[in-house]
Amino acid sequence: MSSPRRGPGLRGRIALLATALVALVAALLLWLGWMLAGNAVTTPSLPAGTTIVVDGVPVKAEKLAEVLRDNARLRVLVAGSIAFVCVVFATALLAWTFTDRVLKPLRDVTGTARRLSAESLGERIALRGPRDEVAELADTFDAMLDRLQATFSAQRQFVANASHELRTPLSVIRTELDVTLSDPNADVEELRRMAGVVREATLRAGHLVEALLLLARTDGMGLGLVEPVDLAAVVDRAWRPISAAAEKRGLSTTFHTGPTPAAGDPALLERVAGNLLENAVRHNVDGGWIDVWTGISPKWVSLRVSSSGAVVDPERVEELFESFRRGGVDRTAHSGTGLGLAIVRAVVLAHRGTVEAEVVPGGGLTVIVHLPMR
Repeated sequence: MSSPRRGPGLRGRIALLATALVALVAALLLWLGWMLAGNAVTTPSLPAGTTIVVDGVPVKAEKLAEVLRDNARLRVLVAGSIAFVCVVFATALLAWTFTDRVLKPLRDVTGTARRLSAESLGERIALRGPRDEVAELADTFDAMLDRLQATFSAQRQFVANASHELRTPLSVIRTELDVTLSDPNADVEELRRMAGVVREATLRAGHLVEALLLLARTDGMGLGLVEPVDLAAVVDRAWRPISAAAEKRGLSTTFHTGPTPAAGDPALLERVAGNLLENAVRHNVDGGWIDVWTGISPKWVSLRVSSSGAVVDPERVEELFESFRRGGVDRTAHSGTGLGLAIVRAVVLAHRGTVEAEVVPGGGLTVIVHLPMR
């Protein structure tokens, strides 16, 4: 499909506009010169019937003023027309030449944009020269490329990590099926063992897919549902399915959760509380502790989950909020999906809130979520 005709380019339009303005001014000056030339002619008083030769033509005294006026205007018109053509031509030539230099940075921006692709986002304009509007445009374009490059890099890393995480349960399933089916003497007990391993791997893959879908739904997107929510009730609902695992590990729990009104998506906020509590149980130590608090400050509604656990390097706490990072700040743990805190951050940002983590002295982690007052 051929592209639609867009008319002359910016360079041509600027040159035409400058030429037209100069032509208009020159034409106005030529008209004023023509008028002044006619009005400036004066003749002396001569006796009636006197004949005077003007440019080789005899002229009666009564017609002398008119002839002189016409001659003056004709000379102005001829000389002015020649000057008019020269000025307009020179203006068009200079406008075309100078606009080429002025618009060169814009061509650089256009050329860079045409050369860019997902594989060459490292190129920048890096325009040097005076800090004018064109330089501001180039700097804005470079800043946009920085953000795009960071987004593409994060997306590549996320896809690579997701592929790795999904490959593990699928490899387990394939291996178990191949080994069991290749054994002609496999009995019912062996088939049941294989089915149990396959079921566990399938559940892990399903949990990972659900977490990925939730992260894609909330990361950088707005909320589809906003309604009054009590954070204390959200924490209570999220704790019920986790309490059995905490009791099994002998964890002592303390809840300071009075009525805490907030606003947001109840299901997403329950997932935030659930992820924080699941992490507090999963990455804890046997016989450890968990402390949960909800409260209200002048600007925020807050949820704080603290727990004992392994020692975490304070300089690597922020990495815990990245995708596929776990309690040890790695991707090798066999429990969880590694998306818990990444989902927490995405949901909190969708609620226009903030989330931060602090290291507990002696081992463990405190995660604090702040949500805007409703």
